[in-house]
Order: sequence, then structure tokens, then C-alpha cells
Amino acid sequence: MRIAVIINPDAGLGGRLGFKGSDGRAEEARAAGAEDRAGPRMRQCLEHLAKLAREPLEILAWDGRMGGDWIPGQYTSTGITPETTSASSTSQFISSHEPDLFLYAGGDGTTRDIVKALDSREIPIVGVPGGVKMHSGSFATTPKAAAEVVWAFVVGDLMVARTEVMDLDEELYVKGEWKVRMYGEAFTPASPRWMQGAKEQIQRESETETLEAMSEHITTLLEEDPNLMLIWGSGGTLRQIGKQIGVELTLLGIDIQHENKVYNDLNEQGLLEIISNHDGKKLLLLSPMGGQGFLIGRGNLQLSPNVLRSIGINNILGIATPAKLLGLSEVRIDTGDETLDEEIRNKRFLKLLQGYRTTRVIRVASD
Repeated sequence: MRIAVIINPDAGLGGRLGFKGSDGRAEEARAAGAEDRAGPRMRQCLEHLAKLAREPLEILAWDGRMGGDWIPGQYTSTGITPETTSASSTSQFISSHEPDLFLYAGGDGTTRDIVKALDSREIPIVGVPGGVKMHSGSFATTPKAAAEVVWAFVVGDLMVARTEVMDLDEELYVKGEWKVRMYGEAFTPASPRWMQGAKEQIQRESETETLEAMSEHITTLLEEDPNLMLIWGSGGTLRQIGKQIGVELTLLGIDIQHENKVYNDLNEQGLLEIISNHDGKKLLLLSPMGGQGFLIGRGNLQLSPNVLRSIGINNILGIATPAKLLGLSEVRIDTGDETLDEEIRNKRFLKLLQGYRTTRVIRVASD
């Protein structure tokens, strides 16, 4: 079984900095102190794959930061990473290899480049989530889950199926507008447990009353404790609730509301500075991603492990409308820190707001 491994070394760099993706901003992100994300997560995947494998796997990769730098064991070198990497580098790698499976680390932009370079070849792909935004169904839920998928595919336990390749409209995305588009299809091992599925955009006009009730609930919390600090996650549901209570929130960023002040579109450092100076109660409001169920780890990388620990994992409140709840039996967590992931998963359940003073508990996915 031959597995070709490729990493987009610039993917995910802008996440904690609050960038709306890293395309064209890699140098800026690195200058601001951004650390590699895709490479370390590929290494984590391959280390777990090595533990699972009962027989040697042939890994094909380029030397350098698009491959060999992040591969913990032996691999077959098929080239060298260019000094300057771009989408064309990804296309060149994909076009020049004919493996049994492509294992890649990056985001939706990387996925689009790979599918385009595959052209009509029906080679399955598995994505290690390493970007800022991952809407496509070819991504595993976590790096370790990607290893589980690869090994199950190797031993013949998983069949290959078509999945949707999704991404945000980039021009609208940088302006703060969220519009998901389908760009094509790819073949990937089918695993409801380990693969995240494609992102769904869910909104129903009939939920106006529910949003009003949720807004009233948040207003009541603020009235009961004027010193309460609200950390607002990203997404349309929370933005609509914010409008109901007279707060203008960023659609794709992380905001903080405290007393009469609102701090918009904060990066990791900005969040830490404000949160650490507050000695009162804090509450993190998060809306799960439709179709995937992620509360943390997709599109909100500003909520780094340090930020989450500063807020406290017991101070997380999920918010979901009835439309989202229809297809949601559990929520997923991918903080990028295995220890923190385990702490949250050990809670087994998180609170989810459904209406005015109406909450339920929802299971946290165990893997």
C-alpha cells in the first residue's frame, strides 16, 4: 500500500491571529509570530498511524517542509520542496504521483488544489485538519482520526465513497460574509465515526421566535450579573442573537462583551489580554457547525488552548437552533491540545441553550 503524504506548510498560520484564512498572508503571519500548524498535525497523525500499523506502509513524500520535515519514520523521497511554495507546488506533487491514497494536511483551499490536480483520477484522499477552515467532507475529525481512517482503509475495513469539496467564497469571506460553495467532489474512505462530513449551511425563517427567546435568556444573564463577561464565538446564529440584544458582532471573528464595551474580532493575544484582566464570571458562547457538530477547532482557532484554559472549560455554553439540533446527537472538540481535548471529553456532556431558560446537555464525541 503506497500512501503519498503532502503538507501545505502555510495552512492554518493565520488562525490564532484572527486572519480569515492564510492565503497570501503566510509571511505576514510568520512575522507576527505564527507557528506551523499543518506540519505538526501531520506528524501527530503519522505517529499514531505507526502505532496502528501491523505491516510496513510505503510513504511517498518530498523532502522538506511539504513532506519529510514532518514524517517521523522512514519514507521514500520523490523530490524536494521548492524554496517558495504555492498552490502550483501542491498541483505538481499530486500530478506526479499515483499512490493508493493521498494523505494531506491543510484546509479547504488545499483540498480544492488537490482535487483540481487529480483531474479525473479516482484516487482517494484523506485530510488531516490543518487549516483555519475545513468544510469539505474529505477531512478527518482530528489528526489521530485521520490515522484511524488510513489504517482501516489499508486493511480493507472501509469502502471509498464520493464526498463534497466545499469552501467559502474567498472574496466575501475576507469582507466578513459567510457563503459556502461546492467546488467539486472527491473520493474518500467512508467513515461516519472518523470523517467529519461536509459543512451544511442551516437557517430557517421559522426560528425567529427561538432566536428571540435565546436573546432574552442572554439578556437575563447580563441583568443578573452586570460584571459577567461574554465571549462570543463566530457564526450566524450568535450574530443574530447579538443583534437582538443590541450588540454588533463580527460574523467570522471572536468578540468580547463586558459591561458597556464590545471588543470585536480579537486574535489570541487580544483575547488573553482582556480575559486575564477580568476577575469576574466569564461565559463562552459557541454555536456548533452545522452538519459537522464542531464547537471548537473549525474557524475559531483564536480560541487557542491558552484562551480556553483562561476562560475555563466549565464556562462554555453551546447554542443551537432546532434546525441544527435535528442532525446533532453530539458535539466535537479539536482544540489542538490532546490534554485539553481529553479534559473536555472527560466531562462527557456540555450545556446547550435551546430557548429562554431552556438548556439541555449534549454528549461530547469521545474521539
